[in-house]
Amino acid sequence: EITCRDWSSDVCSSDLVQRWCLSLSLFSALASREKKPIKSRQSACWVSIISKRFVDLFLSQMQTLSQFFSQIPVLYKTAALLLLSNCFMTFAWYAHLKNLGSSPLWVAVISSWLIAFFEYCIMVPANRIGFSGLSLGQLKILQEVISLGIFVPFAFLYMKQPLKLDYLWASLCMLGAAYFMFRDKL
Repeated sequence: EITCRDWSSDVCSSDLVQRWCLSLSLFSALASREKKPIKSRQSACWVSIISKRFVDLFLSQMQTLSQFFSQIPVLYKTAALLLLSNCFMTFAWYAHLKNLGSSPLWVAVISSWLIAFFEYCIMVPANRIGFSGLSLGQLKILQEVISLGIFVPFAFLYMKQPLKLDYLWASLCMLGAAYFMFRDKL
């Protein structure tokens, strides 16, 4: 059990922790509009103990999450990330046609780039994770199948385009491509 009876204990002796605790007490004093900051080592020590327990709890939870995610197969992790990435990609590529049609081209380009930034923040890790267990061809076909799976509802629901049989035929072709790329894993 950690106590604050001894300021020089392992938890409270660090110069960095003492400075951080003093900063917290200064912030607390400003927030409560007091004229003097709280410089009590006892209160600062309690803040550091609470902070240490919070950090320990946070790190243990992150380790639990890490163990959970390490048990998920590469294909599922990759597909989930690519699904999210393709949502951003589809909006970046096509939403400006509906929303920014009368805006200057540079506005559409910059807004699309801003959306695409988030796509790349998800897509790059997805490809790295995927490449650890899938071939490059499998990774590309998986991305294309997911892309078409996102595009069709986007075109129908968001862009108000009619559904056509062409989407079905394209989907069947993509499923055929996926079969040939993944048949050794089936």
